[in-house]
Amino acid sequence: MKKIILLVLISLGVVATNAQNRPEKKFNKNNIEALKVAYITRQLNLTPEEAQKFWPVHNMYFEELKKTRRENLYNELVFEEKALNVRKKYNSDFRKILMSDERVNKLFKLEKDFNNELRKELMNRRMNNPNFKKGMNPPPTSNNND
Repeated sequence: MKKIILLVLISLGVVATNAQNRPEKKFNKNNIEALKVAYITRQLNLTPEEAQKFWPVHNMYFEELKKTRRENLYNELVFEEKALNVRKKYNSDFRKILMSDERVNKLFKLEKDFNNELRKELMNRRMNNPNFKKGMNPPPTSNNND
């Protein structure tokens, strides 16, 4: 378990060092995962024993959510309903590890917060990128005059 924590800390150090040396570097899947692991571990104050039990369960949960998203890519309402069912399914598993409903609820909120911050950062980088297409059409707006 100490090896896992050490690996996460080393990964974070590498990510932080690279981000400082090359701010234009794009996010990649491994960097984002390392940041997410560190963020959730820190925010939930996971002990090494909890982390050892938590992350395999979380990885299965996350893979199931990704599969649900792929299967319902064009139907947001169906995706949200199935995603809620996945969360309910894993709720008791998380409760057994985290030992309280409050920490489980905090986990689900932390994931949303992390994803929102990631979206903001990516959008900020995109808007500050001179190569970004300025002529893109804005998203459609609803027109209630129909």
